[in-house]
This record gives sequence, structure tokens and C-alpha cells, in this order.
Amino acid sequence: MERRDFMRLGLSASAMLAAAPVLAEWAPRRPINAILPYSAGGGTDALARAAAASADGILPVPLVIVNKPGSSGITGATEAAAARPDGNTVMVTSSGSFLLTSMLRETDVNPFDSFDIIAQIGNLTPAVIVPANSPFQNVQDLVDAARANPGSLRWAHNGRGGFHHVAGQSFLNRNDLAAQDVPFKGGGPTRAAVIGAQVDFAFVGIQQAAGFENELRVLALAAPARDAIRDDVPTLAELGFDYVAVSSPIVFFAPKGTAPEIISGMEAALRAITETKQFSDLMRERGNVPAFLNGADTETLLRQMQEDTQPVINALKSQG
Repeated sequence: MERRDFMRLGLSASAMLAAAPVLAEWAPRRPINAILPYSAGGGTDALARAAAASADGILPVPLVIVNKPGSSGITGATEAAAARPDGNTVMVTSSGSFLLTSMLRETDVNPFDSFDIIAQIGNLTPAVIVPANSPFQNVQDLVDAARANPGSLRWAHNGRGGFHHVAGQSFLNRNDLAAQDVPFKGGGPTRAAVIGAQVDFAFVGIQQAAGFENELRVLALAAPARDAIRDDVPTLAELGFDYVAVSSPIVFFAPKGTAPEIISGMEAALRAITETKQFSDLMRERGNVPAFLNGADTETLLRQMQEDTQPVINALKSQG
């Protein structure tokens, strides 16, 4: 046996041992369908598929990602919430977008009342991105242009009410700027619109720039700290611009009423998955790093985001 194979098996064995005590209380016998309420190709989809690919040897059954796009993620969330709470159907989603959409619109589902939170496996943070040939070399150039001709610039995001939209709108509001927002369905189409210069700039996950460095320019990160991989990109705060920090934890949810032993077992399995070298390698290929949080800490994070973004949501509602 080659050394790399031995090391891989050792890592898998360690992950399995970490999850074994709670998985003994919950032994799924059928594939677990993880509804992902967005199209394939975006940041959430990439992280979810990295988790599914890394689940072999940790979960005794396959973890299957099922894309169910529609209505800014609400279509898939509604279907997941209505599933039997037996552990065979869960949801993995951009919880920031799910939370904000449920705050902005009258929806039948929301993160707290419709689901039990299992765990966070990663996080997406928005960045200000322009085409590589854009005249805007930095955020100040973009701001100057927006102030010179209010409303003339077009900016893209992944859908109204999503975390990229709220992050971008908060930046515009806090800096007294006006620009025309252009929503797209998912991170892939948003990135394509920027590359094709259909818009002047976008708020989209910084991970979307991975592999497209010759076609995109990342001006700034809308986050409290620099990105673990793209640490050359400054934050908006470093550059002196105000904004509301809005991220999107990638979270697994179970339908409300799922048995505690199932939640505990899945949480332990997800922790073990995020600790595998395979998951870490896949995440890095996608411009990201693992970021596990247990269910309780994830709920605390989401409730704080709800409080912090309420003023922005109220302003968006007043605009109709």
C-alpha cells in the first residue's frame, strides 16, 4: 500500500471514530437526500457537493444533493420543511439568504420555526467584483463614478432578498450611493454577467472568483476580516467604507420535529466530514476553507444576523 493511500485511510478512520458514538444511536438505512434550493454551479452547491463527496466512510449511506431551485430558495425550503422528520430528507442551503428572504417576504417557512438546525460546514462572504477590464481599479473609483452619475451604474447579485443583495444594498445605503440592481439566479450566472460586462459591478461570494482571475477583479471583501485564501483583498472597513457585515453560513437543516438522536448523529457526521483532508482539499479548490459550527452556535450566529440586518430589511421593504 502506498503511503498516501495509508494516510488517506488513516484520516478516514479517525473521522469515522469521531462520529461513531452518536452514529451508533442513529443508523440511516437509506440514502439521505439533501435538498439544495438553488441551481447547480453556485457557491452553496459547490460546498454541499464537497461534503457529499467526503461523506464516504463516515455516513453508512450516500449523501445525495438534490437541486430544487425557485423563488429565491423558498421553493426547495418549503419542500424540505414538509418532509417527514426521519433523517432521510434534510436541507443544505445558504442560511444567510434563507434568513433574509424570510425577513423580507411573507413566506411559509423560516430557519427557526420550520427547521431544526444541524450544523454549519462552511461560510460564504460577499465581495465587490468588477470585470477585469473595468475602469474601476479600486472601490474609490467605483464610488466616485456612482456619485458623479447617481443611478447610472448597474450592479448584479444572486437574487433580491439574498445575502449578496442585502450586503450590496447596505453598502450603497451606508455610503449614500444609488445604483440599479440586476438580480440573477445563482452565483454562476451572476459571475457570467460580470465577466460579460453586462453590469458594472457585483456583490457575489469571493469564492466565485477562484479560477477566473484573468476575467474578474476583486476590489474588496464585505467582511470583518480578510479572506483566508485571498488575503491580498482588503476589506471595505480597511478602505474606510461603511457597510453591514452579512455572510452566508452554509448550513444543514432538518425538518422541525426531527428526533434529537438524528440531529446529534448528523451533526457528528458533518463535523467528521469537515475534518477530512478530502473536504479541505475540495474546499480549497473552490476558494474556500472548512468552517464547522455546531447547531446551537449556528443558531446564535443566525439570530445575531437577523438583529443586525433588520434596519436594512426595513429600508428595502419601504422601497417596495
